Amino acid sequence: MSAQVLTYLFVGASFALYIGIAIWSRSASTKEFYVAGGHVNPLANGAATAADWMSAASFLSMAGIIAFEGADGARYLMGWTGGYVLLALLFAPYLRKFAKFTVPDFVGDRYYSSTARLVAVICVIFISFTYVAGQMRGVGIVFSRFLEVDINVGVIIGMGIVFFYAVLGGMKGITYTQVAQYCVLIFAYLMPAIYISLILTGNPLPMLGLGSKMADGSGIYLLDKLDGLTTELGMAAFTSGAKSTVDMFFITAALMAGTAGLPHVIVRFFTVPKVRDARISAGYALIFIALLYTTAPAVAAFARINIINNVDGMVYADAPRWFGKWEDSGLIAWHDKNSDGVVQYRGGAALNPAKPNFTGERGESGERIVANDPSASDNELYIDRDIIVLAHPEIAQLPNWVIALVAAGGLAAALSTAAGLLLVISTAVSHDLMKMTFRPQTTEKEELLYARIAAALAVGVAGLFGIYPPGFVAQVVAFAFGLAAASFFPVILLGIFYKRMNKEAAISGMITGLVFTFSYIVYFKFVAPGDNNPEHWWFGVSPEGIGTLGMILNFAVSLIVCRFTPPPPAEVQQLVENIRVPAAR
Repeated sequence: MSAQVLTYLFVGASFALYIGIAIWSRSASTKEFYVAGGHVNPLANGAATAADWMSAASFLSMAGIIAFEGADGARYLMGWTGGYVLLALLFAPYLRKFAKFTVPDFVGDRYYSSTARLVAVICVIFISFTYVAGQMRGVGIVFSRFLEVDINVGVIIGMGIVFFYAVLGGMKGITYTQVAQYCVLIFAYLMPAIYISLILTGNPLPMLGLGSKMADGSGIYLLDKLDGLTTELGMAAFTSGAKSTVDMFFITAALMAGTAGLPHVIVRFFTVPKVRDARISAGYALIFIALLYTTAPAVAAFARINIINNVDGMVYADAPRWFGKWEDSGLIAWHDKNSDGVVQYRGGAALNPAKPNFTGERGESGERIVANDPSASDNELYIDRDIIVLAHPEIAQLPNWVIALVAAGGLAAALSTAAGLLLVISTAVSHDLMKMTFRPQTTEKEELLYARIAAALAVGVAGLFGIYPPGFVAQVVAFAFGLAAASFFPVILLGIFYKRMNKEAAISGMITGLVFTFSYIVYFKFVAPGDNNPEHWWFGVSPEGIGTLGMILNFAVSLIVCRFTPPPPAEVQQLVENIRVPAAR
């Protein structure tokens, strides 16, 4: 059976499962819509948390970044896993005892201010929409290649699926859908990795295969082989890093602090009955997450070897089917600089600007013509980083069912996180804005209606961001984590551990961190993209890492302001004292 047919079957079956779960678990109350009634089993919540947290960035983009950047890609591994541990150990037990399932609710009560709550809502919406843009783009990429539709059409299809189970089922529907999505995505990620590890190294465990010798009898270790291939072609060695230590530190710190402050992950700890269950589910989630994150470096290295061996020196006229399909989707481009009909894959960007702009015409060899100017390097090939995981099974010539499984896994990863983020946006609007700020007299029925309307509108906006994303998937997600680090992390940390922290300081800090970080990102990504290089960055910090500097400014402003303004009321200080000792309830 062809890969195309199998893809339709696998994707169709997974979508039917998700929709069936949504119908079965339809929410009838706001508690079910927001926190799944608070009765989710810790094991199921662990799987759902892992699926929610491992987005399209983890499944699609992370291995692609590591494949192209080598050691520099470790910032995502260290930042995201470290951030989850920070969240699970430092924040979750205390927030769970506080019994406020949204970050704006915590901020509003802890800082005894509706203004602080409103600022937190604005931060939530900014962060969540930035994050969800990457997920919707991931959905579009999968659909564009495997269902052979335009990326924008793929985004619209994904919007329809998410709309159904997010609006209908709320957190209850999303939770059990995410359990199914985790099973799909982890099986889809591990299976091709195991296959390829056996082919290249003879070791069935990819994480061990990364450090094993090649199976070709040469006696060369895989990483040494890869370093040799990359340097021969004028690329940086896979095991070397090009980024400055300062930028690596700032990006990693932003990802860690941003993860700890992500509202769609925090709410997960309220779907289980007790604090003890929240800790258990956090442990399960860490195990489930580790399965993918310990495999990702191996997937990246295997993919880089196979791409070099199969693409460099390839006659375009003899290119395999997968190459033409990805080129048709706009995620691969070839500019024949020397007019020899042979693909030259070398170091440096192939085009200027780097992202291809196709004219709609075909060249002498049948390639899609790009309007971009050729770069000064010898490289002729543009490969979008987000396709590495999806394209690799085809490049390695794995069975068709594996190719189809990876497509279903990519969709599961993107849709699971998108649904969680959209629910957070809907909750911020219906609960934190309408119920807690503007219309306290709102009935539960009205609040549930507001939540569903807000979720529906959020799906539409998310789709628009997915069609016009500000970067590749992992980069967009990194921006979201930077915004979370700059706005929420200091407010939550100081709110739990510093009794003197007051509303004036919280409001000032959040606004400072969010405005500074957002402005920096917008300037270098949209206003002056030509200046987006170390020469123009502040202190050598890229837009991906600027959230750390925004976080430092937030801390500084908060601590200064709280020293010159009245302390919180005595009852608030006592509340802070009480939540420092998590109770098992």
